[in-house]
Amino acid sequence: MASVLFEHIEALHGKRQWGTFLDAGTGVNSITWVSGLSTDSWTAVTGAGGMAMSVERAVEGKKREQDRLVLGNWQDPHFLAGERFDTVLADYLLGAIDGFAPYWQDELFPRLCALTKKRLYLVGLEPYVPFDATTAAGKLVVEIGRLRDACLLLAGERTYREYPSAWVARQLDRAGFEVIETKRFPIRYGKKFVDGQMKMCRQRMATVADRKLARAMLEHVDDVERRALAHIEIDGGLSHGADYVMVAEPKKSKK
Repeated sequence: MASVLFEHIEALHGKRQWGTFLDAGTGVNSITWVSGLSTDSWTAVTGAGGMAMSVERAVEGKKREQDRLVLGNWQDPHFLAGERFDTVLADYLLGAIDGFAPYWQDELFPRLCALTKKRLYLVGLEPYVPFDATTAAGKLVVEIGRLRDACLLLAGERTYREYPSAWVARQLDRAGFEVIETKRFPIRYGKKFVDGQMKMCRQRMATVADRKLARAMLEHVDDVERRALAHIEIDGGLSHGADYVMVAEPKKSKK
């Protein structure tokens, strides 16, 4: 899915110059794409040391003298203060930021607006965990999401906090952006998704002190995994939910 979303961003950007580029919530997928663009320079930001090492490995041999990887927290008002970039990418940053700056998501947009000269591209996931589904595939995806989040919470970790595109559009407007376009991309989850989510659950349950509870949760993990993979084997995937891509530009000041 990531390549489809990035291809859409390239189509939206057209013949515009990328210029100076900020990957505001970098990861291996986004930096692999960004480092292949014709930018004047790129700055990649992460709040996690482990992710910084993964990103460094991903751009080995492609990172130019003017490019940089920065470890920081957007909640820090001094972080990258006074800098501005022609193009800013927030790739699933909104959902991930709860682990570094909880309950601060609405303040992210003014920070990004101050950094954006020309265009912001925001990639997000429509929330699905809090909502019931009507299809068999959808019910499995929701069950997987709820199980994953339960395992994370029992292990003392924070879950992602996703926000719908309508909420994001309102916050962008209040922060000084004009939303140019929003497009939703239906998701079809495959075996890789199920394997990754179940692996995460098992790793977290290994840290839970109450072993009786952990064993019960692990039995549930096995059951959910079996049912999800069986559905994929028959139907080819689990169709449910959507990603979205938004493009926004700073509003022009009225004279």
